[in-house]
Amino acid sequence: MTSENAHPAKAKPLVLLIDDCVVLHRLLAARLSAEALELLTARSGPEGLQIARERLPSLVLLDIEMPDMDGFEVLRQMKEDPALKDIPVIVLSGLDGAEDKVTAFDLGAYDFVTKPFNLAELRARVRAALRMHSLMQMLSQRAQLDGLSGLWNRAYFDAQWEAEVARATRHGHPLSLALLDIDHFKSINDTYGHPAGDAVIQTVAEVFQAGIRQSDVACRYGGEEFALIMPATPPDEAGKLCDRIREFVEAMRFPRHPERTVTISIGVAGSPGGCTLTADQWIEAADKCLYHAKKSGRNRVNITDLGGASRPRLAEAG
Repeated sequence: MTSENAHPAKAKPLVLLIDDCVVLHRLLAARLSAEALELLTARSGPEGLQIARERLPSLVLLDIEMPDMDGFEVLRQMKEDPALKDIPVIVLSGLDGAEDKVTAFDLGAYDFVTKPFNLAELRARVRAALRMHSLMQMLSQRAQLDGLSGLWNRAYFDAQWEAEVARATRHGHPLSLALLDIDHFKSINDTYGHPAGDAVIQTVAEVFQAGIRQSDVACRYGGEEFALIMPATPPDEAGKLCDRIREFVEAMRFPRHPERTVTISIGVAGSPGGCTLTADQWIEAADKCLYHAKKSGRNRVNITDLGGASRPRLAEAG
């Protein structure tokens, strides 16, 4: 088994310029072309906010004086949006008054550059902002990793799952969620000790990481339970993927207890599109499927289709 995202290509950071001056767009496109970044442009506040929400840039260069919606309002809306609030913003302004600078920084601006600006200085400020954003992303990512399994932790799952449900509901895309539980895990700890239990959790996590696709999100949900978010995946496909993972785990052998087979039970709740359940209701549906898989004998996958009438099916071991 090999992971598809072992060595992902590092994409260039996106820098979004929001300014109504076409000449400035051309100037910065030329002067920033040698930098390791991709420049996006918008000529109004509403257009800039739309692009920011769709593309999630690493940095925004924001003009203050624009018609319809000025830069202060764009900045305020960005900092009130959970998806955009951590993106650094460099304000570009022909206004040099202390009041404007104070307003920009109070609203959450990272930097303030007065027009006309020195292009070499602006490039340096852009590089500094991108370095800061990259560092903050690294720190945030480490804080969202589970220390034992190396998977995403519960806090990351909660945020990602809310976003995926909202996206699937808005666009009518397929989406599936699996909850996975290691069978009889307590007896492994009681019989062989907690180091053996930790080794099982780590090995199962490695199987998840090797067996899932690049778009899937594997998390440690708590204790011996895991969660797998499968975007753009209807329940039947999700069930097949989970059953392969179940078979991989069953085939594993552990040095501390080679005679003891480890198995997992899995509950899958998915929709081919158009599901109106909330994120919490979706989790409850997957949890019910997991409960039925364990009550039905464990080492199996129980699937329910949330797109229409619920029709549980079992993919049993053997």
